[in-house]
Amino acid sequence: MAMVEAGRRAMGWCGAEEERETGSRKAPGSCPRCGGAVVATDVESARRILCLPLCLRNKKKFSCSRCRHALVAIYSSAP
Repeated sequence: MAMVEAGRRAMGWCGAEEERETGSRKAPGSCPRCGGAVVATDVESARRILCLPLCLRNKKKFSCSRCRHALVAIYSSAP
């Protein structure tokens, strides 16, 4: 457990990117591999250097609900 905390602290010093899921919902279409339903997941990622927020990026990831294959990630443009 101590090694995990030390690793997280080291990532904060060198510039790590943290991602957190903000929501998910069913998306139109089907998976090209298995034909399963597609799920759209909203992800917020923050890049930090020395524990200071550098940038905040929102992206939408699409994946299959049956085979968990990642289909595409769409990055939103910052205003």
